[in-house]
Amino acid sequence: MSSLNAKTINMQGEKVGEIKLPAEIFGLEIKHDLIYQAVISQKSSNRIPYAHTKDRSEVRGGGRKPWRQKGTGRARHGSTRSPIWIGGGVTFGPRNERNFDKKINKKAKRKALLMVFSSKFRDKELIVVDKLELEKGKTKTIDLFIKKIIKKPNALIISSNKNVIRASKNLPYLKTIGINSLNVIDLLSFKYLILSQESIKKIKETYVSSIWFFKKKT
Repeated sequence: MSSLNAKTINMQGEKVGEIKLPAEIFGLEIKHDLIYQAVISQKSSNRIPYAHTKDRSEVRGGGRKPWRQKGTGRARHGSTRSPIWIGGGVTFGPRNERNFDKKINKKAKRKALLMVFSSKFRDKELIVVDKLELEKGKTKTIDLFIKKIIKKPNALIISSNKNVIRASKNLPYLKTIGINSLNVIDLLSFKYLILSQESIKKIKETYVSSIWFFKKKT
């Protein structure tokens, strides 16, 4: 990508300057397969195995032998908890111990996250604010700000400011997330991404500096 410059605005929605974005975050080649793997891994990790059937050791009753072993002309049975009895245990049914986790390499997961940032910049869905702060946590204030800069509000804000988080809670088209909680699904779930210049620096410190594939070969 030739130019990684982005305009910066203030909390009134006015352009106040430009910023050069780090290529390690916003200039990556986008690999959709890797992003897909990160999404599937996160969804699988969040999946809760609700379906659960009882086996013969968990079904109530059946402690007594239903009839004597011989002499009745009927098949022998030791317990009504047997899977062949109505109301007995279930064989090979779904269990809540099932693990749906799908592992992904930690470095690959971080790279996929940064690729989504690059995608947001490339699609012109990135909004950089010089200082993303509010004096009071008023919903009306953040609502007016968002609707002034976005025609159809649907945005994710990266901020740890308490007032910004409080003001955003009652708006269904808006979500605020901290830098340490960034994930691929949240970034992809909202069309626009709003963050401050300070947040960009912290993202670089947190997600870029420790990754081997950004280090130059000597």
